[in-house]
Amino acid sequence: MTTQTAAAPETTGAAPIVPSYVRDAWWTPADDVAGTEVRDANTGEVLARVSTEGLDLPAVVEHARTVGQRELSRLTLHERALKLKELAQFLNARREELYAISYRTGATKIDSMVDIDGGIGVLFTFSSKGRRELPNSNVILDGPAETLSRDGSFLGTHVYTPIPGVAVQINAFNFPVWGMLEKFAPAFIAGVPTIVKPATPTGHLTEACVRLMVESGILPAGSLQLVSGSARELLDALDYRDMVSFTGSAETADRLKSHANVVSGGVRFTSETDSLNAAILGPDAEPGTPEFDAFVKAVVTEMTVKAGQKCTAIRRTIVPRGREQAVVEAISARLAQRAVVGDPRAEGVTMGALASLEQLRDVRGAVESMLAAGGELAYGTLDAPVVRTADGTESTVDGGAFMSPLLLTWDDVEAEAVHSREAFGPVSSVLGYADLDDAVRLAARGSGSLVATVCTDDPDAARRLTLGIAGHHGRVHILNRETAKSSTGHGSPVPHLVHGGPGRAGGGEELGGVRAVKHHMQRTAVQGSPNLLTAVTGVWHTGADRRLAGAEEFGGSAENTHPFRKSLAELRVGDGFASGLRTVALEDILDFAERTGDTFYAHTDAAAAEANPFFPGQVAHGYLLVSWAAGLFVEPAPGPVLANYGLENLRFITPVAAGDSVRVTLTAKRITPRVTDEYGEVAWDAVLHNQDDEIVATYDVLTLVEKENTTYKNWV
Repeated sequence: MTTQTAAAPETTGAAPIVPSYVRDAWWTPADDVAGTEVRDANTGEVLARVSTEGLDLPAVVEHARTVGQRELSRLTLHERALKLKELAQFLNARREELYAISYRTGATKIDSMVDIDGGIGVLFTFSSKGRRELPNSNVILDGPAETLSRDGSFLGTHVYTPIPGVAVQINAFNFPVWGMLEKFAPAFIAGVPTIVKPATPTGHLTEACVRLMVESGILPAGSLQLVSGSARELLDALDYRDMVSFTGSAETADRLKSHANVVSGGVRFTSETDSLNAAILGPDAEPGTPEFDAFVKAVVTEMTVKAGQKCTAIRRTIVPRGREQAVVEAISARLAQRAVVGDPRAEGVTMGALASLEQLRDVRGAVESMLAAGGELAYGTLDAPVVRTADGTESTVDGGAFMSPLLLTWDDVEAEAVHSREAFGPVSSVLGYADLDDAVRLAARGSGSLVATVCTDDPDAARRLTLGIAGHHGRVHILNRETAKSSTGHGSPVPHLVHGGPGRAGGGEELGGVRAVKHHMQRTAVQGSPNLLTAVTGVWHTGADRRLAGAEEFGGSAENTHPFRKSLAELRVGDGFASGLRTVALEDILDFAERTGDTFYAHTDAAAAEANPFFPGQVAHGYLLVSWAAGLFVEPAPGPVLANYGLENLRFITPVAAGDSVRVTLTAKRITPRVTDEYGEVAWDAVLHNQDDEIVATYDVLTLVEKENTTYKNWV
């Protein structure tokens, strides 16, 4: 293997070879390798060549499984999430470098922002969600424990841990930065190393981004590798430990899914493929309404952003029958006004070239077959358009992959071609529907899509259309006057929500916040004693050993320090406090009712309370008991506990009548230090019992606690 520094790639003749980054070094093939040419989408100029001839792909996989897994496992989920934030900040300061390269792929400034800024935004989002929603460990609990024995000595629970292999991402040409980062971010937080295989036409932009990521020095060794060029034998090196995330054509996805290591070898495979997405205009959205205008704007945006080369673009524009011409005219007028085709480096250009001449041929071929199947061209031309060149002049361009936006209409809305053939470019078809059921049926003809827009201000139409098409789509975007300005758009997947779709769309699932992190983890059922489950998970389980301070008659000991006097450096899971009993008097109940205004009859009217089948007569307010519990377990002097910031999972189980008594047992259940702060979060298991040892209430108390007892260390 040959290596080079992070300076400019090696070159052979006039066209440099796009290097791979493997085994923590830059690699290029031998000088005499021809490779595949990569051209400027706007001019046809040869920019680079790609080749992986001579690259040892099994060694790349093994490096990820060994070095990458080892180095990532040294960090917790929170620490890895924080590195994503640092990486996002580093890339954000250098995105202009990526813009300059992105223009060569035919992307406008807006297109580049969607790709580059969008990808960086994914890093920021996953960093935030990872630190807020996941534990600061390498184990994620999945739901409460199940008691499997009568005496509680045998429990079962589910945990998520990182898959022990590598996450291979095979990406499409249309989003060379976002496509990589939206897959990389959740895998990295999960603790799984990534191998990136970008598409050839735009892989040089991916390489530039990876180069910056490497230069940052933020990523652990082995956590990211890049294969620039063919990787046909990559799946041969994978097994059940690994996963593949593919974005591209259904044909390629089917070929990869048929690989023996996927079919019988256990390789996890998820795909996002062809998608004939729809936008449905509601019956109420007549010309002149805000919904009609928002709908037209959405369709034009999806036709022109990235020159329509988006897996989420609107391919089928479904509108009420009789309104087709109005929609065609409105879309055509907006395209004529807003769609300026040309070199994205030229002033005023709003739609750049397709990614390659091969892509241009494919899209034109798809449109020609759709026209032959009954489609009619309502706007645009298949001829080479007049475009604005980099010097600002208007002309046709030899070698550029430019195409006019095209709008098609169909007399026969049942034509198979419009529901089965995707022209992956600036192309959309207008179809008329008879009623809402017909609109749902037409949308479903796409056989599974990534996203559909429902544009209506009628709540009933929104409900019927959304529920009717939900099973056929991964996401439904409901658009009306209230969201027209705030919506992120039909075609913009957001990292918080699932991205994927059934059927033709590939049946895969990406993003979705912490769901995406868990995609890269194995869920395992674990059975054992409370003590051993506590040791494995780092979370206290009911029945495990405790070290309680407080009342001896209820398990406490004067030798144990009150847990609220302990910083995170001293506090351990299982530390806790047992209070004594406090008697509830009728006067306490009535006073609480008067002071809070909660005069519900069960607390204030003896006769009415006795008639209620749930209560033994007048009973204490649940919130009175929770308030008393705080008074029973609190350590009032200033100390490492900084704040109580909430309760979770509160349940009232046994009513407490006047004359009963209550006590509380508090146990440190989960300790989560924050990697960026001098404090962390502690979840305390709280259980209220009455004088008969019956459980009155259960809940978790959440507190913020100093890592070191510094704020009040001199308190006397």
